[in-house]
Amino acid sequence: MEEHAVPTWDFHGRAAVVTGGNRGIGRAIAEALVAAGAEVHAFDVGAPDRDAPFICHEVDVSDAASVAAAVAKLPENTTLLVNNAGITRDRSLIKMSDEEWQVVLSVNLTGAFNTLRALAPRMRAAGHGRIVNITSINGLRGKFGQANYSAAKAGLVGLTKTAAKELGPKGVTVNAVAPGMVMTEMATTLPQEILDAALAETALKRLADPGDIAHTVLFLLSDAARMITGEVIKVDSGQYI
Repeated sequence: MEEHAVPTWDFHGRAAVVTGGNRGIGRAIAEALVAAGAEVHAFDVGAPDRDAPFICHEVDVSDAASVAAAVAKLPENTTLLVNNAGITRDRSLIKMSDEEWQVVLSVNLTGAFNTLRALAPRMRAAGHGRIVNITSINGLRGKFGQANYSAAKAGLVGLTKTAAKELGPKGVTVNAVAPGMVMTEMATTLPQEILDAALAETALKRLADPGDIAHTVLFLLSDAARMITGEVIKVDSGQYI
């Protein structure tokens, strides 16, 4: 990861859930939270990473029962949630299968709803909660070959704003972060022409790394952002504009 200034946050005494926390952006967020003092629980469909500096739970976020069972085991001070789990099944919409459409919505949108619904009651009871949903600039602008992904990520924006209205009176903020192309390990395997096209769209002429997303997420989880809710913050090097 590229060296740059690291903001300092203090999450001692708080526990967090990060979905899709075993790799990529989710891993960067989980590790940053650990470094800031939080007890982190990663929900991921993959096998638990025994070497991770956080607690791993094998959870299928698209399955409400799986989520509920995992949440029931969490400490009572779990009032931080990052909905990051996501998959892609790219194909033009006229060629997209029912399964490719449904599985992406099930993980990327229903998965976020499942975890949010399961954790919201304890946040309301505590009078404190911070939720950050990871959407995408492609949920705001659309993307060729990503009808399922873009629709799910657009739905996540609507979920964010609705949850912000419903949970705000109980001291819970709900925001979203919309990355553009991020140089995860998976992104480095993409064809060079795709990376070049993304880079050409940027205003800053460089692509974000996972740490850039993590820094924004930790800000929104912190009390420094206590008056921010219902917002979508793009972290995309200016791709959207």
